[in-house]
Amino acid sequence: MNLYIINHSFHYELENLTRLFYPNEKINVIKDGAELEKPYISTSVDDMLRVSVEVGEYNCSSCAALSDDTENERMLCELLYKILCDLTGVTPPWGMITGVRPVKLYRRLRETEGTENADRYFTDKLFVSDGKLALAKATEVNEKRIIDLSTPDSFSLYIAVPFCPSRCRYCSFVQSSTERSKHLIAPYVDLLCAEIEQTAEIAADLGLRLETIYMGGGTPTTLSAEQMNRVLGTVNSAFDTSSLREFTVEAGRPDTVTKEKLISIKENNVGRISINPQTLNDDVLREIGRRHSADEFFEAFALAREVGFDSINTDLIAGLFTDTFDSFRLSLDKIRALAPECITVHTLSLKRSAALTQDGSSIDRKDALETARMLDYVSQTLPHDDYIPYYLYRQSRMVGNLENTGWSKRGFESLYNIYVMDETHTILGCGAGAVTKLKAYNSTILERIFNFKYPYEYIDRYAEQSERKRRIYEFYKEYFSKNTGKH
Repeated sequence: MNLYIINHSFHYELENLTRLFYPNEKINVIKDGAELEKPYISTSVDDMLRVSVEVGEYNCSSCAALSDDTENERMLCELLYKILCDLTGVTPPWGMITGVRPVKLYRRLRETEGTENADRYFTDKLFVSDGKLALAKATEVNEKRIIDLSTPDSFSLYIAVPFCPSRCRYCSFVQSSTERSKHLIAPYVDLLCAEIEQTAEIAADLGLRLETIYMGGGTPTTLSAEQMNRVLGTVNSAFDTSSLREFTVEAGRPDTVTKEKLISIKENNVGRISINPQTLNDDVLREIGRRHSADEFFEAFALAREVGFDSINTDLIAGLFTDTFDSFRLSLDKIRALAPECITVHTLSLKRSAALTQDGSSIDRKDALETARMLDYVSQTLPHDDYIPYYLYRQSRMVGNLENTGWSKRGFESLYNIYVMDETHTILGCGAGAVTKLKAYNSTILERIFNFKYPYEYIDRYAEQSERKRRIYEFYKEYFSKNTGKH
């Protein structure tokens, strides 16, 4: 699809909007002056806002009066949105919203314009469906209770273990399979512990208050029990954990979970783990490249309960290829029977670097409708089991332009998930691929420090990366003086 941008700077939002309707096509953004070549979308700003679309035999144009820049962008998107809804017969449930954080947008509108106006803007200006508005509103209320716990000196810690037994076909994260990178794990653990100690020293020097810790990946439980004990022990010895509210470790792949590892995790003050089957249909598991069975998930879950974990999350993915509504419903019902404290339901996202995408898999309308039914079933059933939606986010190229939602029993919400999605406070990251996000309190100022992505790069260039973290001191010196008056 050719997207022409003529005499304006709104290409980013228009490109993302176009992708909602054409998720499998390359969008060619062409700026100014070029001759229109079909199939095309032409967007221009002169004495009016103008949009024209020509695809096959379909030809439609629309225009609107000029306003200020913010409204011009929204109106240009609205003109295009209405044409593409008519052309494709698709009405996205989140309307024109293309961003990752619709709940954060709703909160900002509610706080500045009031609840009624925020509701009206979502439905009348962004064309969000009643069901998704209700989900956003419920999630916002539950998030707000957690966000209000954060203080000006709060921060969270993220620890990355970028190794997995194998790569799932839908996965786009930077990670290394243990089959290929086993020799890197020992030196990686050495340097990860060193970075944890360095980060703890910085946090102590700045007088920061540790709220939550999240150890993710990859799959952290690819580490041995001894390696896990070493990393977690380093965290507990290096950081002041007296203010810690939550400590989570992903034990995501059931085939990596052992009693010895779970005991090591439990004995290091970790209160929350995540064991993620993604589906409980063995045929679908094979299709997506998960080298475990549904039975192995049940065994891992029972083992975690036996060891004493009373806060367990499980992940499911809606929209997996070869999965059906009935199969997904059965997976969710089996999870509900276990009564985990949290159930996170993701929607499949076809990232460009994922094997599914590389193999030519694509999203069609039938997939979108079936996946929407799956998420409707989630929203209809989990509240009856006393689960509440507590965080929500969206990704590009999601089946049906839907969402990922975390559901929890009240009091078992993952604080870290809320803090990182809302960008509430600073997140200090350790490990390959981790990102330190420095947040100035009561401000939109956010600065990122990126660690090297690949384990070999992290190992080879550790000294260079370690020096980057000195920037944290500079940021907080500026932050304290400008926002709190402290020095």
